[in-house]
Formats: sequence, C-alpha cells, structure tokens
Amino acid sequence: MTSPTESDALAPTEVTSSTSQSWTKVGIAAAASALAGGLAAAWWYRKTLKTLRQTEEIEPNPKFGIYPDEIDPDL
Repeated sequence: MTSPTESDALAPTEVTSSTSQSWTKVGIAAAASALAGGLAAAWWYRKTLKTLRQTEEIEPNPKFGIYPDEIDPDL
C-alpha cells in the first residue's frame, strides 16, 4: 500500500518499444507531410514563374535602365 503522499498513477514507468514505434510513425508521417508540402509549393511556384516570364516577354519595360541624361558627370 502507498502512503498518502505517493500515488500509483504517478509511479515511473518504463518506455516500451510500442511507445518508441508510435513516435517513429509520427516522425515518418511528419516527414511525408513536409515532402508533400514542398512538392506542392514547388509545383505552384513553377506555374507562377512561368506566367511571370511569359508576361515579361510580351511587354518589355521601356523604362528599364539608365538614360544618358540621368548620369551624374561628377561620378
């Protein structure tokens, strides 16, 4: 029998192999989720970059660069 200051519910327990296997499964699930999320992000941004490149080819920016009248002669 336990004393009033001790409890059977709080007694230390040993870590069993089933507990470590469950953590392994959680780790594998987390890694698979991260991989799937990375692939989804790569696919999404690939489409976005392709769209931006096509827009750039269609409408080049006429104000790109430095015009000769904007150059500071003191530099």
